[in-house]
Amino acid sequence: MSEPVDPTDDGSAAPSLPPVAPHPGALEALEQKLLGARPHLTQEEVAEQAGITLDVARHLWHLLGFAHTAPGEVAFTDADVHALRLTSDLIGMGVLSQDRQDGLVRTWGRSFARLAEWEVALLGDIAAESGADPTDGLLAIADEVLPRVEALQTYAWRRHLLSAGSRLIAERESGSASTLAVCFVDIVGYTSQSRALTDRELVSWLEAFESAVLGITVDRGARIIKNIGDELLLVADDPAQMAEIALELTARGADEDDLFPAVRAGVAYGEVVTRLGDVFGPVVNIAARLTSVARPNTVLVDRGMHEALSEAGPGDEPDPEPEAASYRLRRLRRVSVKGYSRLHVWCLQQPRSA
Repeated sequence: MSEPVDPTDDGSAAPSLPPVAPHPGALEALEQKLLGARPHLTQEEVAEQAGITLDVARHLWHLLGFAHTAPGEVAFTDADVHALRLTSDLIGMGVLSQDRQDGLVRTWGRSFARLAEWEVALLGDIAAESGADPTDGLLAIADEVLPRVEALQTYAWRRHLLSAGSRLIAERESGSASTLAVCFVDIVGYTSQSRALTDRELVSWLEAFESAVLGITVDRGARIIKNIGDELLLVADDPAQMAEIALELTARGADEDDLFPAVRAGVAYGEVVTRLGDVFGPVVNIAARLTSVARPNTVLVDRGMHEALSEAGPGDEPDPEPEAASYRLRRLRRVSVKGYSRLHVWCLQQPRSA
């Protein structure tokens, strides 16, 4: 493995963006820049040169999120051959075993497709602001911008690998299962608010929301797993960390002087299944269900969180309102939601000294 890329040190001062000029074959030129050559191979030729079957090549291509190409269609380059050879190597090394292959490649495809859409829209906006056609502008700034974006992506990926690896090592050394506090945070009244915004305003509003949640989450040692529309899924190893995050988010949403939107949250604590950067299991489902029944600016928690925060044992009968050191947990009526009947539920509140 090569040394980590340092995106902040390329040995030269940061250049200004080049002047944008119209480009007559923008798509062809962009193919050349991004793929290293114009398409000149069919998928049959790519599979043959990579040493894998055509069926496997087509399957992987589709998993990455790309449409199937017609037999004999020239749509590929030597970069595609190299990518399939690397994939074949990973299969041979056991990294891409049959039971992991589809999920991992599909995750790559979805993640990079979303990232690429956002980056191209961003670069197109930059080009348009200079008064040029977005297509021509994208081509003009590709040489200056894309290598730096690529270096930053590699840097961020390696940093996240280190973080994930550290968590795995800690779990293995302690011999414990993946026990996490899982929280869903949902924007209240998203549909009605989004109708009053233009597309650009909506994107800006959601990005500001996600950035604020990210800052609060990371500062307290937790992490965002994904966003689902107007909802974010967070996890933390420490239930107290997640309690602080959920309370701060709802407090900000309740502050009329804060631009942060009103939110509601549901938190559950227990063992979860982790796969391809996502989390699954009853704990995740319960957190989602609690969010759906929470009132605006409130945090609902399950019995697992109650026990963790109040230090009640798993077999203890829950105290209706325990005197926890840092939180108030107000017992609510049991609730029945999809898949779960008569759940024990508590409303998490700021400590009395807050």
